[in-house]
Amino acid sequence: MTTLQVELGARRYPIHIDRGLLDRPGLIAGCAPGRHVLIVTDANVAPLYLAKLEAALAGKLVRSVILPPGEQEKTLARFAELMDALATLGASRDATVVALGGGVIGDLAGFAAACWMRGVRLVQVPTTLLAMVDSSVGGKTAVDLPAGKNLVGAFHQPAAVIADTDTLRTLPERELRAGLAEVVKYGALGDADFFAWLEARGKDLLARDTDALAAAIERCCMHKAAIVARDETETGERALLNFGHTFGHAIEAEQGFGGLLHGEAVAAGMVLAARLSQALGLAAPTDTERLAALLQGLGLPVAVPAGLAPEALLARMRLDKKNRSGRLRLILWRGIGRAEIVEDVAEDAVLAVLAG
Repeated sequence: MTTLQVELGARRYPIHIDRGLLDRPGLIAGCAPGRHVLIVTDANVAPLYLAKLEAALAGKLVRSVILPPGEQEKTLARFAELMDALATLGASRDATVVALGGGVIGDLAGFAAACWMRGVRLVQVPTTLLAMVDSSVGGKTAVDLPAGKNLVGAFHQPAAVIADTDTLRTLPERELRAGLAEVVKYGALGDADFFAWLEARGKDLLARDTDALAAAIERCCMHKAAIVARDETETGERALLNFGHTFGHAIEAEQGFGGLLHGEAVAAGMVLAARLSQALGLAAPTDTERLAALLQGLGLPVAVPAGLAPEALLARMRLDKKNRSGRLRLILWRGIGRAEIVEDVAEDAVLAVLAG
């Protein structure tokens, strides 16, 4: 088992990465020392892994909530449902909320843990590649509003992350590819050597090669753990982890959270950010071409979906949390591995890129 540590001053928590972790009841039970446990999962994941988790927590007062799958469920109404479930459970301040699933479940369960009695223990058990490499680590929790993605939330670090790579065997192909977008992001924003490794090993990742996936997950988690340790609440460099996300979130919101998956939208968003960087004279066209080629080779979109108006997407982007004083603040790059925060980006330049 590979165990990485997220260091936050005097606080720390482990990220466990290995095959078969859900078959280690002692590891799971040890992460939930209190009497009450709320497990949050969805209807796709529950038939596969919920029984293992419940068995590992035998002897505790456990309640499981099974939600419908999909980003459209990441709402204040579902958050309220989890609050009611914790109340029915009689959860005390030593309770644990366990998120079993992908990024949507992790965000919802994490926000519930952040708010119940002003914060209780959270354990992330990601079952998608995207959640393993990104959303389960770092403590960002949120729900969406019709106006935009992740507008209501809190920073609430997990007590542990348990990434059982065996769960990737049952991951639908589209979800695997979407997760690979977030893997590419880490190379694109700050690790040119990793980007080159992904260009060489992309076919192995698509084939679910165990060693390749484990290596990619570990590399991404190492990067994220280091950045979160330096900037827990995104006052500085942690914003770099949003490379492609401002464009991607706008696409998701404009499609009503029912079109592209999050990773697919991020893939298109990264190419848009690269094209904007190129248009602003920050980066060379060859870097944009390499990024687009890698993403396309992984079966991911690299452009705005048909039918979305550039002006509507720009209006969504104005609500992004990174903006300041009503001015666009975007994560752009100076080429592969060299992302940076760019202040006061001209809207006409953004519109031109959105229009293609």
